Amino acid sequence: MAEVTSAMIKELRDKTQAGMVDCKKALVDSDGNMEKAVENLRKKGLASADKKMGAEVTEGIIASYIHNNSKLGVILELKCMTDFVARNEDFVTLAKELAMQVAAANPIYIKVEEVPAEILEKEKEIYREQMKNSGKPDNVIEKIVEGKLSKFYSEVCLLEQEYIKDGSVKIKDLIKEKIAIFKENIEVGRFSRFQIGMK
Repeated sequence: MAEVTSAMIKELRDKTQAGMVDCKKALVDSDGNMEKAVENLRKKGLASADKKMGAEVTEGIIASYIHNNSKLGVILELKCMTDFVARNEDFVTLAKELAMQVAAANPIYIKVEEVPAEILEKEKEIYREQMKNSGKPDNVIEKIVEGKLSKFYSEVCLLEQEYIKDGSVKIKDLIKEKIAIFKENIEVGRFSRFQIGMK
C-alpha cells in the first residue's frame, strides 16, 4: 500500500477542485495512483452532477463576446443556483467561452428539446428522400436518418456542439464537468448572436 502524503492530496485537490477528504479517499482507493484517483473523482463528480441537473437556477450572469473586427457579437445568459457561484471567476470564464462558442459555431437552439417538431419532420423528410433510391430496407434507412439527425443536432443545438477549444468534448459535457466542480446546477438561459449584414 503506497503512502498517501499531504502533498499528493493537495496536488489532487488542485487538479480536481474536490474536497480534501474526497481526495484522500480517492488516493487511498487507487493505491496512490494519481491518474486513477483523478478518474475516480471525475466519475463520482459527474454522477453527482446528474443529480444536480434540473435543480432551479435563479442566479447567474450575462456575458458578452465581441469579435475583434466588431462585426460579430454575442450576449449570453448563464444561470446557476447561488450568487456565490455567479461571482466565481471560473463561472465567469465559462460564460465568456460559451458566448465565444455561439459566435464561432452559430447554434440556433440551446438543446434538442427546443427544435420545433415541424423542423424535425422536414429534416427527416429530406433524409428519407435522399435515401429513397438507395435500395436499402426501411429499417436501415431509419437508422441512417437517426444518424443524420444526430449530426443535425450537433450543428444547430449549442449543448450538442463540439467545444471549439477541444473537439473531443461536447458543450453539455463541459457544463456537466463544471456542475460537478461547483456542486450546483448550471444552465444556459438564452443567447443572441448579432452579425453585421445578417438578420
